[in-house]
Amino acid sequence: MASEGDFVHPKESGMEGLEEHYDLVIVGCGLSGCVIAEQASTNLGLKSLIIDKRDHIGGNCYDFIDEHGFRVSKYGVHLFHTVHDRVWDYVNKFSEWMPYEHRVKGRVNNTIVPIPPSQETVNTLFNANVHSPEEMEEWLKERRVVNDNPQNGEEAALSRAGPELYEAIFKYYTKKQWDKYPSELDASVLLRIPVRTNTDDRYFADKHQALPAHGYTRIFENMVLPDKNITIRLNTDYFEYKDKLPKHDLLVFTGPIDAYYASQGLPKLEYRSLTFKTEYHEPKKGELLNTTEKGEIRCPKDGYYQEALQVNYPGQEVDYTRITEYKHKPNQPKEVYDKPGTVIFREWSCDDGEPYYPVPNPDNRALYEKYREMAEKEPGVAFVGRLASYKYFNMDQAILNALEMYDDLVKEGKLKSKKPAGGESW
Repeated sequence: MASEGDFVHPKESGMEGLEEHYDLVIVGCGLSGCVIAEQASTNLGLKSLIIDKRDHIGGNCYDFIDEHGFRVSKYGVHLFHTVHDRVWDYVNKFSEWMPYEHRVKGRVNNTIVPIPPSQETVNTLFNANVHSPEEMEEWLKERRVVNDNPQNGEEAALSRAGPELYEAIFKYYTKKQWDKYPSELDASVLLRIPVRTNTDDRYFADKHQALPAHGYTRIFENMVLPDKNITIRLNTDYFEYKDKLPKHDLLVFTGPIDAYYASQGLPKLEYRSLTFKTEYHEPKKGELLNTTEKGEIRCPKDGYYQEALQVNYPGQEVDYTRITEYKHKPNQPKEVYDKPGTVIFREWSCDDGEPYYPVPNPDNRALYEKYREMAEKEPGVAFVGRLASYKYFNMDQAILNALEMYDDLVKEGKLKSKKPAGGESW
């Protein structure tokens, strides 16, 4: 694996100077597209052309060193975790990793508590005085609203967490995320809200949790840039060039499935997006950072804006959902930790922008089924990834989905080896 600065990123755009034929043309240079291209090259010796409308590789995982020297993510914080050994073994081919267990804090009534709610959360907010899983379960049982068939998100949340936690943690955070109160959402959205009965304050419980030592972009650099079978064109919109593509045996489409069929006149699927505001601060311990109706927010220590990488704001006192402070990540360049300053990203959910989260409701599910049926009949095209599947995928799920899709394409005979029999492996 290469070290910092060893890669030259592609600068060409459009269709000039390409070969006449590729085995695959792949739309999207994120996880799904790059995994398919790498597997097709490594295992079968197939050539791929990857095109992406953005000016960088890596999709939503793209991170970079900003003007202050901090490694930040352009599209929101990314945290790798997985229970799948296949995925863990795969990503270790392309990066060194350092252990990292993510812990999220919430500022509730101007008090910092663990998220998801746990014993410490209810003891701090409600003086619950619980000290064992059994006591926590009993505290919840006394408050949960028994409902075997919740009809909306509010009923689901009350059946899982009871009214105190619902009001303090879930109700208004949900409104900020979806621009709908839980009572306006499908029950499925809040049926799985996490409430811990133990003292485990980790956000994830997966056996593999880590950060790439040199950032997420490095994974893509190692995965596709050195491979002579993979050609990449950035700043190249598929819909602008789809009639000018080189000849190819298979098109792999990783974009929104409804965008592919936009000319059919069907409605668009709904997504929620994110918007960010970046701020640089040089805070001193105790410095006043913000004042809300819940009180004053002060700096916890010199050079840091907040107590953790991620602090959620589930209440009504501010309109953003969370603040991410990348200085807390252990895979920053070493010199970052001695800097007096820090960079934070305030985050809002919104309707317009890059598609992040599918909106789960019966109308969208029915519409997606129409698109899925059309996609299954589309000759010479494979639809891969979260946008093509209208599902939210964590990183490991996106990788596993791409690996399994590759397996299926091989089994179905849509991808065939071009390696010489008995030749050296690539």
